[in-house]
Amino acid sequence: MNETVLDLKIVEQLKPELTSFCYRMLGSIADADDAVQETCIRVWQNRHSFRQQSSLKTWIFRIASNVCIDKLRQAKRRALPVDIFDPAVSITEPRATLPESSWIWPAPDFADDPEHIAMRKESLRLCFIALLQTLPPRQRSVLILKDVFEWSSKQIAETLGMTPAAVNSTLQRAREKMNRAELRSEELCMMDQEPDHELLSRYLEAFERFDIQALVALFHEDGCLSMPPFEMWVRGKDNLFKFFTLTRWHCEGSRFVPVTVNGGYPAFAQYMPSDNKSILVPWGIHVVETRDGKILHVQNFINAGLFARYGLPEQLHR
Repeated sequence: MNETVLDLKIVEQLKPELTSFCYRMLGSIADADDAVQETCIRVWQNRHSFRQQSSLKTWIFRIASNVCIDKLRQAKRRALPVDIFDPAVSITEPRATLPESSWIWPAPDFADDPEHIAMRKESLRLCFIALLQTLPPRQRSVLILKDVFEWSSKQIAETLGMTPAAVNSTLQRAREKMNRAELRSEELCMMDQEPDHELLSRYLEAFERFDIQALVALFHEDGCLSMPPFEMWVRGKDNLFKFFTLTRWHCEGSRFVPVTVNGGYPAFAQYMPSDNKSILVPWGIHVVETRDGKILHVQNFINAGLFARYGLPEQLHR
């Protein structure tokens, strides 16, 4: 087997792990896919420059890390609505939005090793992805490789062109910065360790009937609903009732398709009515965070472009 074929096979094998790394770095599965594609191109273009001074995996991750850092130099920090804005005081239909590049988006499963998925599941929670985005790119890369992928300081140093001492110093600063970060999404992410499937089923049934009283009854008194790319988010049962009443015309008649996001957590893809009365079209991905038998936070990621990445149909027939 020649060297080029071997390189490309190893890159293909590493794609799930590379995607997992790039998603944590960038906070967007679309950007992660682009970064992995760019990594593959650079590996191909530079395949003859690999001198086996480090492992092939280390060399490929060096390229992936550089691709991500280059992207981050040109980008503003991605975030979740609850970390940027205060909850709405006046409940109106949401209007103001920020560009897609402003937001953290959920990710489908990466088809990674199931053992690794289980080990790394906590580091795929949306609130952890939001915390990662507060770090400078180099600190982010070091922390992900050390605390998530459990690489040695020596291996990270080889990958990022640093000394092991510099890696350890950078890691300490990254951990301190994350501990100091005060993000509201952390508070709203203190959910049950295991999904409450019975509660999630009741949410699906209430939403598809669009029974507003039944929907609101599922939330904590201080429960929340956020809807990126909209800036507006809603907190409290009274406000949720007003909001669902106001948006009934838009959501009534929707159907949910179960999906999993960010390490296997159950979620729902919402298809909404269209101008064609026989067809439902993609609208958003609902990530329902629960605690103590109630809903703490529904994050409805309104982005029809995500549906194809999840392998979901372009439309549903009524």
